[in-house]
Amino acid sequence: MPTTLSNRFHNFHFTVPGSHISAKALFCAAFAAGAVFLVLMLAMAPLMGATPWAPTRLIAAITMGREALSPPDTFDSGAVSAAIIIHFALSVVYAVVFAFIAKGRSLASDTLLGAAFGLALYVVNFYGFTFLFPWFAEARHWVTIVAHLAFGAALGASYAWAARRYPPPR
Repeated sequence: MPTTLSNRFHNFHFTVPGSHISAKALFCAAFAAGAVFLVLMLAMAPLMGATPWAPTRLIAAITMGREALSPPDTFDSGAVSAAIIIHFALSVVYAVVFAFIAKGRSLASDTLLGAAFGLALYVVNFYGFTFLFPWFAEARHWVTIVAHLAFGAALGASYAWAARRYPPPR
């Protein structure tokens, strides 16, 4: 049977001592968790006293600089596009790290581990990276904590599901 691009992607996996990680499972989990986070942040932005466009501008400013921050309550297609690209790229990076930790054990354990991972990401993003991106300090809020917990839990649950559905080849 000829090898298709889909088969190559399905069979692509990362191997380190003790771990085989399916790329398909990893990307499924990253995009599912990233979508959960974005929807929550956009829906809950008013609870922080912001418009849905404010979180996207905070993310876009990582690459676009402080100019992307204002005006925070208006739509800017460039800022939204940059935010989506950055956000999902970071989701993939975080999923790679998580996959080596979780290894697709079980739905319950990976979901709990994922929630803890999400909380750790909140601390790193909003306390560690404020040295590089000081505007993140203004988003230290219970809403962002909840969104990070949900991101982590969704990452863990979707990775546990996808790791069973798309196991790496033996």
